[in-house]
Order: sequence, then structure tokens, then C-alpha cells
Amino acid sequence: MALSTSIDTHAPTGPLRLSAIRLAWLAVLGATILLWVAGDRFAPWAVAYPRAWQIPAMQWISAVMEWLVRRAHFGLFTFTDLTRGLAAIIEVPYRAVLSLLSTGFRIGEGSNAIPILPPLSWIAVTVTAGLLGLYSGGRRLALFVSACFLYLAVFGQWQSAMVTLASILIAVPFGVAGGLMLGLAGYRWPAFERAMRPVLDLMQTVPVFAYLVPILFLFGFGPVSSVVATIVYAMPPMVRITILALRGVPAEIRDLGAMTGCTRRQLTWKILLPAARPGLMVGVNQVIMLSLNMVIIASMIGAGGLGFDVLAALRRLDIGAGIEAGVAIVVLAVALDRLSQAFAVDTETRSRLAALKRSAPLVERLPNLVTALAVILAAGVVGLFVAPVQSYPAAWNLTTGSFWENVVGWINVNYFDQIDAFKNMLLLNVLVPTKRFLGELPWLGIVAILALAGFALSGLRLAILCAVLSLLIAATGQWEKAMITVYLCGISVFFACLIGVPVAIFAASREGAWRIVQGVIDTLQTLPSFVYLIPVVMLFRVGDFTAILAVVAYAVAPVIRYTALGIRRVDPQLVEAGIVSGCTPFQILTKIKLKLALPEIVLGLNQTIMLSLSMVVITALVGTRDLGQEVYIALTKADVGRGIVAGLAVAFLAIIADRLLTAAAERLRFRFGLAPAVAA
Repeated sequence: MALSTSIDTHAPTGPLRLSAIRLAWLAVLGATILLWVAGDRFAPWAVAYPRAWQIPAMQWISAVMEWLVRRAHFGLFTFTDLTRGLAAIIEVPYRAVLSLLSTGFRIGEGSNAIPILPPLSWIAVTVTAGLLGLYSGGRRLALFVSACFLYLAVFGQWQSAMVTLASILIAVPFGVAGGLMLGLAGYRWPAFERAMRPVLDLMQTVPVFAYLVPILFLFGFGPVSSVVATIVYAMPPMVRITILALRGVPAEIRDLGAMTGCTRRQLTWKILLPAARPGLMVGVNQVIMLSLNMVIIASMIGAGGLGFDVLAALRRLDIGAGIEAGVAIVVLAVALDRLSQAFAVDTETRSRLAALKRSAPLVERLPNLVTALAVILAAGVVGLFVAPVQSYPAAWNLTTGSFWENVVGWINVNYFDQIDAFKNMLLLNVLVPTKRFLGELPWLGIVAILALAGFALSGLRLAILCAVLSLLIAATGQWEKAMITVYLCGISVFFACLIGVPVAIFAASREGAWRIVQGVIDTLQTLPSFVYLIPVVMLFRVGDFTAILAVVAYAVAPVIRYTALGIRRVDPQLVEAGIVSGCTPFQILTKIKLKLALPEIVLGLNQTIMLSLSMVVITALVGTRDLGQEVYIALTKADVGRGIVAGLAVAFLAIIADRLLTAAAERLRFRFGLAPAVAA
């Protein structure tokens, strides 16, 4: 997710500034090298941040959280009453949807509960999903969505999938509604948007594990807490997209609403929101996909469902069960993604047809709804007497678990020596030296380098931001773990670019190859992050090498997509001019296409770094010793201060990288005449 930044056009320009910046670079790099070589002898405080200077942020945060939970009062109720009340508001619809899809309706609790109504049958849910596809996208989408839900039943993932779907059906409306309200407020009051922007930046960069620590502390362990975590995690894109969609409404439409005498409320709900509906549906799609990405992580605090199945399989190294549950998440994600995208397309046509049928009988106005209700009722009645209609028979289930286990076993038996030799070669010659080098760098020199890079790219404001955030990482005692995170992320991004850029160059000018590559990277971006850990753990066991492989697989998609996009956008007339002037194909690629595509490539690098940082935190489960491990340990110990401080350190790294790379992309665009500079 790209966060906004801009070039400070008020910064000094011209030859004098360039000379000053060059001298500053020489001075800062020289001082950093001097500290690296001999700093331990004459300035140890500049190499390793002194413990006596550290800010006790962990203790402060833990104390504040303890006060909120145990002693904070707001008149008639405590803060704990407030959080438990919010949980109860979410729990009521969640239990209703869970009963409808999975557990059935019961009277009583636990083993004494008396069932009164079964859940919807698998046939009813599959047909209803297909009818939604028919309404939103036609027969092809109906068949595709029905096939996805049928897959869940056939491969024995139905019950877990329905638990996950229940969480999604509650988290998405709350996330969309909350994001819509905040987006409307940001659109209406620019000051509120400016105040909200850094909060959204943090929400989109703090690792997902870090969300779980305070939520577990405030809301307790259970599925409702996982739904709360999912809502918080998935809401920020909806806020940003709502603001952008409303600002994208043509001025003529707003003026027309004002001329017809609309009140402020009518203008918002009758004019602006309907006009911005396609953009808003993109936000809904993002909330759905982020919610599905959260289900595995939320299973750590009691979510259950497919996420719990993947996590349990990872813990017991059961590759077959893990891949099947992971594929089930992908299937569910793709079905919901296609449905939400279809609802975003051609909504005006559907609205006009509905208006024309307003006076017609119910069967003509809402044929799909009537059919769905009839199927639900018929399947429910028949299912009382014919068990396979209600629940897909376990004897009919198919499984690919043994196949995947045999594949991994065959690879380990036949290629273990080669795999182990390759892993050890990279560890000894690349990973370990890089890790040691970054760990020995002086913190003061790195802070100065980041500040100078910010000033050179965008002026004083970005320089101060980079300096303050990097200094806070050191001052809170997270510098050593942060350097390990930078090492893991840096190596992963390097290999992702090494793979992604050549693939993008090859596919960008070949339409057939690009369609295949686009399908592959779309699938890679749909897979939940935990799924990548299962095969690499089976083949390479735990450790840094395993973590890097999983991160590369997860983060390679953006660099491919943005590089290919940049190359495909190059003006064909410029390429023709290069051919006419006698350039070789290699010169056309390097001197014209890649050069003009450089801003998009930098933005792709930015996105790759963002995904790498989010995945590096998750790889704490396979033995890394970085900031992600700190967050994971904090989660297991319910240590709020430790988790939030480590999570903020990851967020600071992400914000620094994002702001520097976005500023670099804007400066490249300005340099190539592709876009004007934007004042800070």
C-alpha cells in the first residue's frame, strides 16, 4: 500500500544545492565508515545505542493499558465494560450468522444445548452463491462461484469454510461501514483527513501480529476478538478509497445536486455516494481480501475455521492438510473477489432494470431471491430426512493430502543433498555476511544517511521524518532486531527483483505470455501469507533461508506487475524513433523502455518492500530472530508494551522506505517530464 509523500519544491535547487548535497554525502558516508571501522574504540555510544539513553516505551504502554483495563472509569461504566459492550454488539450478529452457516440454532450452552434448527445445507449455500453470481455477472460467473463452493464440500473443507465465511460476513459490513463513515468525514473536513492520515499510515504498516496483542488484552480470547482484529486491519483501505472516490465525482454532478435544492444529507446519500459507487466497490473488494488474509492470523486468538486448520497443520508439519486448507481459503477468496468485482461493474444498468420492474410481482422483480429462498426451504425440509442433502457425506470426500506429502517426501529423498548444499552455500556466502555487516553498522551513521536521503529527495520535512523515526527505533531498544528485519527484507527484495524484473521484461512485449504471468501473480497475491510457509518448511526446515524463500514468493508479484506496466506504457513513437536511429534491441530496452519505466519500477520496489516487511513478521513462526519474533513473543505472553513497540518499529521501517521510494519515483517522473512536481 503506497502512502502519500511529495517533493518539497521550496527546498534549495540548482548547482549550489547539488554541490552541497554531494559534500554532505561524502561527509556522512566517510563518518559512517570511520565509526564502523574504529567507533568501538573512540565513540562506542555512536555504534551501539546506550541502554542508559533508551526510552522505557514498553513499560509506559503496558502501564497505560493496565490502567485502562483495571482502573479507567467513565462515569457509570469502566473501559472494560466499554470493550465488552462493543464485543457483545459484534457477537450477536456473528452468532446468528455462525448458527445459520455452521452450527445450527440451539437452546442452551455447551453439551446441554438442544438443537432446534440445522444450519443451511451445503446445497442451499452453493445454489445461493451461484444465484448471486448469476445476478451480478451472468452464467459464467454463476458456474464459477458454484464450482468454488462445491470444491469446499467435495474436499472436506465445508465446516471450516463456513466458520471462516461467518467471520467474513460480519467483519466486512462493519469494516465497510466504519471506513465509509470515516471517509465521508475526511472528505467533508480536510483537517480531519490530515489528522487521520498518519493514523491510517500506521494501521497499514503495523504488522498484523501487533494488532492481536492489545485486542487480546482488551477483548479477551475468542472468535469475537478475531472479528474485531479483522475489522481494524481491513478498514484503512476503505477510508482512503472512499475519500478518493468522492473526490473523483465530477463537479457537474455536485453542481446539479445543489441546483435541484438538495440538502447536505441528500447531496451526500442521493448524489455523491451513488455516483462514487464503482470506486466504493473497489474498497469493498479490498476489505474482503484483507479480511480473508487475516483469518489465519486471527485464528491465534480463537477464530477457528480454515485459518486454524492452516496454523495447526503448520505446527505439526502436515503439508497435505495445510495445503488443502490453504487452497480452500484461496478458493473462497477468489469466489468472493469475483462476486464483489462483478457487483462493482454495470451497477447503473441493474438499478435501471430494478426501477422498471418496481410495479411487477415479486417473482419478476427478484427472481434470484425467490429461487434462493425456495431452494433453502426445499433443501432444509428434504435434509431432515435425507442426510446427504443436509451435509455432504464424508465418504464422498476427496483429498490430495497424501499426494502432496508424497511429492515432498520424494523431493527430500532424491534431492536432499543438492537442496542442503544450495542452502548452505547461500547461508555462508550471502546471508550470514550480510547479516553481520548490517548488525555492525553504527546507528548514528544510518540515521544520518536516512535523513540526508530524505533531504536530497524531498527536502527538510522528509529528512526530519526519516531521522525521527529511525532514532525512535534505536531509542526504544529495537535497533538490533530492526537490523535483522532489514537484512531479511533486503535480501528478499533483492532476490524478488532478480526474478521479477526479467520475467516482466520478457512478458511485457508478449501478450500471450503476459496473460499467463498475470494469472500467476494474481494467484500469488490471493494466497494467504501463511500458505507460503508450509512447502518451504517441509523442504528446507526452519531458519532464515526458509523465511527468505517464503518472503520472495509472497512479495515478487508487485515488482513484476509494476515493471511490466511501466514498459507497456512507454510511448510506441519513442520506441520507433529509437529503431529509426539505429538502436539495437538491447539499447532500446535499457536506454528507452527501462529508463522511462523507472518511476513505475521504483513504485513496484516500494510495494515489494511493504509486502516483504509484512511477511517477514509472519516468518517469525519459522525461527527468525527479528522484530517479528518480538511481536510473536509478546502475543504469546500477552505483553502489550513489547508487542506495540516492536510493531511500531516495523511500521517505522515501512514508512521510511515508502516515503523515500515514493519521493524518488516522483522526482524521476519530474525529471523525465512525465508529471509535474507537487508542492509539499
